[in-house]
Amino acid sequence: MFNSIEDTIQQLEKQRYICSKEIATTVYLALKMQKPILVEGPAGVGKTDLGKCIAQALGYELIRLQCYEGLDEAKALYEWEYAKQLLYTQILKDKLSKILEDQATLKDAVNKLSTEEDVFFSEKFLVARPILKAITNKTPSLLLIDEIDKSDSEFEAFLLEVLSDFQVTIPEIGTITAVNKPFVLLTSNNAREMSDALKRRCLHLYIDYPTKELEEQIVKLKVPECGNYLIKEIINTIHEIRKLPLKKDPSISETLDWAKALALLGCEVLNRNIAIDTLNFILKYEKDIELVKKNINTIIVH
Repeated sequence: MFNSIEDTIQQLEKQRYICSKEIATTVYLALKMQKPILVEGPAGVGKTDLGKCIAQALGYELIRLQCYEGLDEAKALYEWEYAKQLLYTQILKDKLSKILEDQATLKDAVNKLSTEEDVFFSEKFLVARPILKAITNKTPSLLLIDEIDKSDSEFEAFLLEVLSDFQVTIPEIGTITAVNKPFVLLTSNNAREMSDALKRRCLHLYIDYPTKELEEQIVKLKVPECGNYLIKEIINTIHEIRKLPLKKDPSISETLDWAKALALLGCEVLNRNIAIDTLNFILKYEKDIELVKKNINTIIVH
């Protein structure tokens, strides 16, 4: 467990994650309060990495659920292992006469068989998916529910029991409550608005594009081979590009890709020619690239 907000910042930095005081404060308090965090913000600003680095820093097992349209309970919570159930059915069929030989009436035989159903739908035949695995884990874990905004509203409603009571209900077995409450972190790229019910159960954290100073620290940590001068030029250029009306602004991950590419090319100074040749590392749409090219003289001085 983190000892303080400052300790949170330092421990995450050891995992190569540079965070603001706001992020560290939310993480620290969420752990103390045993509350889930809903982390929202543009793609590529480090939301998923935050979950991974918290797990590494605390020594928690990382259990990740990647959301997508059509995700249901069978993929997120549990499903029955039908092959084993079928094998058990065959064994039961072979033993049926022996099981029922001492039953005097049909009613007695039915009652006897009904007890076998409890074995049929037992944890022996249950395949735990990420959420059930996190709930039943005997050691501390971090449940990362990634891109929750890509799932359906029905799945979001299903999560409410997990987020509020750290328990799940399986009709054939009953309610299973967490032995060790997992630390739950949900990420969203704002593809759709999350419900008030889900937001009410979580602490909210919005991660935006970082300030120049913070982004510079991140690049220095991740791509030190760039050198301080080139890193400053890259960050200044990225922030000027983000001022343009782009379809998709370059994210931190794309800044890092660009820095690595420029370092591999042996650049010491960022000039217009090399910037134009490598714009595809930070911009993903042709119209955005053309817009930056039109404004390149005001963006880069060299």
